[in-house]
Amino acid sequence: MVAMRKRNLKVLTFLVLLVFLTSFFLNYTHTVVTTAWFPRQMVSELSESLKKLMNYPQRPCTCAHCVGEAGVSPWFDERFNQTMQPLLTAQNALFEEDTYSWWLRLQREKQPKNLNDTIKELFQVVPGNVDPVLKKGSVGCRRCAVVGNSGNLKESQYGPQIDGHDFVLRMNRAPTTGFEADVGSKTTHHLVYPESFRELGENVSMVLVPFKTTDLQWVISATTKGTISHTYVPVPARIKVKKNKILIYHPAFIKYVFDSWLQGHGRYPSTGILSVIFSLHICDEVDLYGFGADSKGNWHHYWENNPSAGAFRKTGVHDGDFESNVTATLASINKIRIFKGR
Repeated sequence: MVAMRKRNLKVLTFLVLLVFLTSFFLNYTHTVVTTAWFPRQMVSELSESLKKLMNYPQRPCTCAHCVGEAGVSPWFDERFNQTMQPLLTAQNALFEEDTYSWWLRLQREKQPKNLNDTIKELFQVVPGNVDPVLKKGSVGCRRCAVVGNSGNLKESQYGPQIDGHDFVLRMNRAPTTGFEADVGSKTTHHLVYPESFRELGENVSMVLVPFKTTDLQWVISATTKGTISHTYVPVPARIKVKKNKILIYHPAFIKYVFDSWLQGHGRYPSTGILSVIFSLHICDEVDLYGFGADSKGNWHHYWENNPSAGAFRKTGVHDGDFESNVTATLASINKIRIFKGR
């Protein structure tokens, strides 16, 4: 990045100096001799080049392919909304009515608690500000590895490659212990909901994906009194995650993924596609590992011994095929890379 800035500064300085000297000689020779030192057309062309350089749009990152760069694909530009905020904070917690109504229908809570009261209580327990780690600063190249749970990670030896990223996102019950060679050992952010929670490493940020008001209440309970131990299945009454390491995936962002990226397919997005679109908004370069079937067409988790255990693909609430088409299209336009393993 520093080298690129220095190079641009040198080019700019050279052009300014050249235009100045050329203009000087033209004016001088016009009063002394009848023949111009340089053709006036050259001065005009140099001036135009200088204007173009001054107005040249700065790339959003220094990677070979920047996720947020517009004009690469109309398909992408129609879907990607840079202004959408992936995380819920005290400052953006006011929901639009259609978003709130849609979100309430996801898991059909019979008597949901008041959302505003719940959010107010939530941010008395966990931070209500934007995570400074995820907030983009100066131009650079922030690299995300989104690690899915597919059996195609077995014997892939992707571990060191995954760990080399700035951010490593995992989801649900994905373990790393015993699988480090294939899936890596580094995790910066782990996306879960109460029913898929697993204990996390000390410095790992938990990103709660709330599909219902009870999920937000569970965070409050699990970090304080431990009164909620059952939703529609048993859930941990208490969790050991540090409160300053708990982030909340914005329900409006879930709807954005559903509307803009899935075009309404399925009942709501999976944590897999939610992780992918989340990474598009926090990183400049995105690599996917552990998505899709293995080389034999089996859909299963890499920690399972039964390769035919693929019931998770046909849950009825997610459109796995459409979500797979979205990631394949993103790869085809060089917005992400997909590593298919074995």
